[in-house]
Amino acid sequence: MKNLFLAALVFLAFAEAFGQKEGTSFREAILQHREAYKQEFLADERSPLQAGDLANLRFFEPDENYRVAFSFRLTPDEKPFELPTYSGRTKPFRKYGVLSFEINGQPCQLAVYQNLGLRNMPQYAQHLFLPFRDLTNDETTYGGGRYIDLTVQEVEAENPVLDFNKCYNPWCHYSDGYNCPVPPTENSLEVAIKAGEMKWAGEKKHK
Repeated sequence: MKNLFLAALVFLAFAEAFGQKEGTSFREAILQHREAYKQEFLADERSPLQAGDLANLRFFEPDENYRVAFSFRLTPDEKPFELPTYSGRTKPFRKYGVLSFEINGQPCQLAVYQNLGLRNMPQYAQHLFLPFRDLTNDETTYGGGRYIDLTVQEVEAENPVLDFNKCYNPWCHYSDGYNCPVPPTENSLEVAIKAGEMKWAGEKKHK
């Protein structure tokens, strides 16, 4: 079974390599980020997609309205809990903190989580996981919600920014056989996030 979070961190390495450079427009930076995202599918031997599948990936047009500043509140007293996955298994997590921001003038909040099974491994110590649902689910985006990867440094930065243009689908959208976490109820937004990855245009695979 695929370790989703290992793949996510490999993806972050690709994304960092294609980060926005001086003189690069926002649109160009997002398109570069998406190319790195596609290449990660080919680099990971556990990937649900092959080269011929990449043409079926779909994305909203880059939109800076969905790149938002946020305030961060640490939640050090939160107790560990078991987060369900779509396969029926659970994974141990702890809520690390809460992000507060506005989308199109509407106040919103999302929690970020730490995977306790990976937290003590040096390469994952700074990784934070943000699963969410919004009003586009089951219409233009995957019904099970989407994910964003962050780091402790990013959420605790002086001027932190959350970019929904970089949100992506769980691998279980493309194929069965993966343990994809279910976004907690508290991370259901009452707004439409028309940014990031859309529904895959291909047929779901079966192992």
